[in-house]
Amino acid sequence: MAVTDEAIEKIKGMIVSGALRPGDRLPKESELAAELGLSRNSLREAVRALSLIRILDVRQGDGTYVTSLDPQVLLEAMSFVVDFHRDDTVLEFLAVRRILEPAATAMAAGRIGREELDALEARLDALGPSPSVEDLVASDLEFHRGIVAASGNSVLCSLLDGLSGPTTRARIWRGLTQKDAVARTLTEHRAILGALRDRDAEAARAWATVHIASVEQWLRTSL
Repeated sequence: MAVTDEAIEKIKGMIVSGALRPGDRLPKESELAAELGLSRNSLREAVRALSLIRILDVRQGDGTYVTSLDPQVLLEAMSFVVDFHRDDTVLEFLAVRRILEPAATAMAAGRIGREELDALEARLDALGPSPSVEDLVASDLEFHRGIVAASGNSVLCSLLDGLSGPTTRARIWRGLTQKDAVARTLTEHRAILGALRDRDAEAARAWATVHIASVEQWLRTSL
């Protein structure tokens, strides 16, 4: 592992220094191994590891390229890792969401357009007063994703998208076991939307905090 780690660090150094830029094709394996003083096997392992976390893109028959290195691409690896969480860490993921998502919602209050607000409202209207838990959770994900995207911060958007996996299960469980969960969720969504229409960043932040904290509080007493 030490040899592979060294190879990873050397490739990382080339990217960080600018010797390799987003979209660049890596030199041939034999040439790069000689340049970096690595064996071809250790270089191959490093490339495999870096492709798993979306730093490199191995194209069969074409070569290996540096990816775009956009936050959305890089943070896909986090989403993959998050899927392996233990049930007892769901509360920790929710706590992180409670820190980040209200801030993103407050940022969106000053940037979100009328068309985006109308689309969010139409999505809520389409659910009706008594949606299934599965439809509600799917709508909830899209509702929050739309608001966070409107914050204009792609890193924040990708982080929160990656954190949604473990909390989805918690929301489904809550909907199945808590009678007023569906109505409460719809009410809180309407309140967040109203604050965004009013361009009231602090009200939007507060309602987003309440919304996530209610799931977190319920789950804390249920585990």
